[in-house]
Amino acid sequence: MSRVEIHGYAIVSDDDRIADSTGQTPDVLRNDADWAYFQAELNRSDVTVLGRLGHEANPNPRNRVRMILSSSSQGIERRVDGWWWNPERLSWDEAIRRVLPYGGRVAVPGGRQVFDLFLKLGYDAFHLTRAEGVAVPGGVPVFSECETGKGAEAILSEAGLTPGQRKTLDPVGPISLVVWRR
Repeated sequence: MSRVEIHGYAIVSDDDRIADSTGQTPDVLRNDADWAYFQAELNRSDVTVLGRLGHEANPNPRNRVRMILSSSSQGIERRVDGWWWNPERLSWDEAIRRVLPYGGRVAVPGGRQVFDLFLKLGYDAFHLTRAEGVAVPGGVPVFSECETGKGAEAILSEAGLTPGQRKTLDPVGPISLVVWRR
């Protein structure tokens, strides 16, 4: 099989949260410049991997190929709305070989359980966008380990990723982006 490259994408608050306490993305984490960057990145990807709740909450008007993590799958199944994968029943290597037999780029936009899984599997890059000056008290952290007080950057560093240059996506937010690479 050809190479598969895994890219994670998250916009987080200063307290490393990706959602509020109800699991919804709060308005303070929505930004047009970040959204445009994210959509351009999805356009460069061959498959988007996300959890079932994220899949259900986010329509797929561009009909991008999706891989949805769900315990309802028997392993990897092709359904009308995408590939449904149960990581408890089939390894990542076997699943992605079915979905991308010739390799390609994988976009991982979360949520937290999906981010945690791919942290173990190994990201090639993680695009960490930060809404600066924003907190989401009681919200859902980008990685479970953030609950212990460890920051997203420390977790990515421990996973073997190195930060690139900080870019400002929106000076008004401000919204900044650092791409961490293996």
